Amino acid sequence: MQHTCSMCGTVYDFVWKEGTPLPKNFPFCSTRCKAADLSKWLNEEYTIATALPNTMPSDTEHEILAELAELGVCPDDDTD
Repeated sequence: MQHTCSMCGTVYDFVWKEGTPLPKNFPFCSTRCKAADLSKWLNEEYTIATALPNTMPSDTEHEILAELAELGVCPDDDTD
């Protein structure tokens, strides 16, 4: 099966049999392309183009937030 590397666009033979692990560099053609993609994530070059859905916190999340509030901890506080 032919596959196109999602980083450099190289078309390569994708060989895989059901029940076996995916190739170590999939979906990339090489370790270099895999590392280049990771670098883009780490350097925040990728963004999510659509807004995340507005979800309601679960009961457990409500309990955790309430416990944090009692301790005076703000979960959105990024002052590390």
